[in-house]
Amino acid sequence: MSERRQLSLNLFIYPGGHHEAAWRHKDSATDRILDVTYYQELAQRAEAHKFDAVFFADGPALADNVRYAQRFRIEPITLLSAIAVATKRIGLIATASTTYTEPYNLARLFASLDHISGGRAGWNIVTTTAAQAAQNFGLPEHPPHGERYERAREYLDVITRLWDSWEDDAVINDPASGIFADTSKIHTIDHVGKHFRVRGPLNISRSPQGRPVYVQAGSSDDGRAFAARFAEAIFTAHQTLASAQEFYADIKRQAKGFDRHPDQIKILPGISPFIASTQVEADRLQDEFNELIQPEYSLTQLRQMIGLDLSGFNLDGPFPRHLIDTDSARGVASRFKLVVDIVDREKPTIRQLVQRLAGARGHWVIAGPPEKIADNIQTWFENGAADGFNVMPPWLPGGFDIFAEQVVPILRKRGLFREEYAGTTLRDHYGLTRPASLFSNAIQAIA
Repeated sequence: MSERRQLSLNLFIYPGGHHEAAWRHKDSATDRILDVTYYQELAQRAEAHKFDAVFFADGPALADNVRYAQRFRIEPITLLSAIAVATKRIGLIATASTTYTEPYNLARLFASLDHISGGRAGWNIVTTTAAQAAQNFGLPEHPPHGERYERAREYLDVITRLWDSWEDDAVINDPASGIFADTSKIHTIDHVGKHFRVRGPLNISRSPQGRPVYVQAGSSDDGRAFAARFAEAIFTAHQTLASAQEFYADIKRQAKGFDRHPDQIKILPGISPFIASTQVEADRLQDEFNELIQPEYSLTQLRQMIGLDLSGFNLDGPFPRHLIDTDSARGVASRFKLVVDIVDREKPTIRQLVQRLAGARGHWVIAGPPEKIADNIQTWFENGAADGFNVMPPWLPGGFDIFAEQVVPILRKRGLFREEYAGTTLRDHYGLTRPASLFSNAIQAIA
């Protein structure tokens, strides 16, 4: 008899919490966002509750609204190396851009993290949407959406072969014979493509997981196709069960087209819960955060999502749907479509819309007692909408503690979440197979 399918749960650590005004709240640890022990403690708490992984977002440019919010953060691979030595089992997922990094350098960084952590590394693959990043890398302009995904596809081919360039048994390490490595099992990749020329091999042996877990977060048409081809875990944003079900079914269907088993892709929507003993108290808690919103910040966020400047509009007036340019290049972006769907479905005022988005930048925000949160998680999990969730606490650390101490025990009681870790690597936690090296049966090797 097969074991019952169980949830995967990640803690998505955003420095002060995921509500845009969390840094202003009295219970947020705003004075510790550059303190490495703060992040080590959060990871240790998540590990104590047997979470699959901690996850850090990142971007290669300073956001233009730092005046109103905490918008800088520690580089995540460096940070996760520090977290690795303070934890033993929990997965460590970092974001890095295929548009603004080179495959060889990134391959070394993640291979090192996987070795340091004993096989717990995951790479959140992004193409970067922030146009201002281009000026930090000597480019005249930000590459268009399609070009970024074209580069990303070639990038994945290159970096996969770099991580596989040492076969698992290439290291001999035999002092008696004087042989350290079997060079017939170390391979150049000799890649020559449109965007990259990389000889290889990597200058570090194959890591414990073979290669880091591939994570992806785009939900546009290009993003979905990319995820179905490469991703092993997908972070995604949905406001409704129906939307999540459509995305889930589409990704699993497309994966079959790439000869991949659908069970080898974990789809993990974001959930940002406001939890209290009653619905009234939970709603009051959410209102408490929304009252700290600064409209200047919120409208900047909205403009970045949909390309519409509403700074001169009455916040309590109807949202001007007719001004949204759905034919623009921005119209292919997943978050653009999410915002337009909210406007079309709910007909909100501008203030109501920015409050909806303030909670977690378009991810699912839910308020209620622990049983309600657990019920909704179970409904999505058991009805083809999710394999688990990225838990996005509105504030930290307390927002996570409440979820872990009040919701997780309910999920365990229902048999939906583990009591203990069954393995030691992130692949073990997600139930993913360890890939064989692409060069396992290769003939050509370095001299």
